[in-house]
Amino acid sequence: MTGHSARDANPGAPKSFATGQPMPRILLLRHAPSLTGGRLAGRRDVDADVSDRAAFDWMRKRIGTVAQTISSPARRCVKTAENLGLPPDNMSDSLWEQHYGSWEGMKYRDLPDLGPLSAADLAQHCPAGGESFLDMSARVLPELQLIRQDTLIVAHAGTVRAALSQVVGHAALSFAVAPLSLTIMRRDGDVWSVEAVNITGP
Repeated sequence: MTGHSARDANPGAPKSFATGQPMPRILLLRHAPSLTGGRLAGRRDVDADVSDRAAFDWMRKRIGTVAQTISSPARRCVKTAENLGLPPDNMSDSLWEQHYGSWEGMKYRDLPDLGPLSAADLAQHCPAGGESFLDMSARVLPELQLIRQDTLIVAHAGTVRAALSQVVGHAALSFAVAPLSLTIMRRDGDVWSVEAVNITGP
């Protein structure tokens, strides 16, 4: 931990009905655009385009104060956090993007058509050699359950949808999660609520 104790106070935060204490705010930021050449990144450690200084400045103001920053170890996430001026206090392998197995590195236009799957079926689908959305969620959600203070998580679209699944279940797969977009949640014990999804700069 590098420590951000000066940023911990958030007197205007909604308070828990049970304890009367402020409810922690979890801000989930998808990394800046990946430099993939039109290919699925997944678990590949590709770089990020951090050239849009105006977008970063706007997002930094929108994030405001947080007690800590936790990042996926992926280069595109760490670089995004650093360019926000919020370098990671911790990194967690649990926050990596979904492993797409045999689909990794494929051009988007060449990805297989799975047909009209329901959200529940899609969540269970596992590409050969990879993991399903449910598999990914099983490693992401315990990490989120550890959070007890206002926290910025810099990670991936899949990570954000896994967090949202705590509230909306498999329907989380339907949410758009743009590069450098912010999703905001709060927790009251084991109960999670969604404040905003896919916030992007003007």
